[in-house]
Amino acid sequence: MIVTSKTPILDLHNEISSMVEVIVDRFIKDNYLMKKDVVLIVHGKSGHIVRDETHRVLKNNKYVKSFKLDNWNLGQTIVEIDLDKD
Repeated sequence: MIVTSKTPILDLHNEISSMVEVIVDRFIKDNYLMKKDVVLIVHGKSGHIVRDETHRVLKNNKYVKSFKLDNWNLGQTIVEIDLDKD
C-alpha cells in the first residue's frame, strides 16, 4: 500500500459515532467505483470511539481488502480496497 498526496482522505473529526458507518461505507464504495485502491481515513487519536467504530465498519465492508493504523500517525487508518470485487 503506497500513500501519496493524491490518496483520497476522509476526515471524521467532529463526526458522531452513529454516523460513521454511513459515511465510511459510502466513502469506500465511491472509491471502489473510481478504482482507487488505497484511501486514508482520519479518525483522531483521542477517545478511540470513532477509531473503533471505523474499524468495525471496515471489517464488515465487502470492498475492503485490508486496513491498518498508520505507523506514522496513529490518528488515521490506511485502507486497501479490493478492486476485484463484484
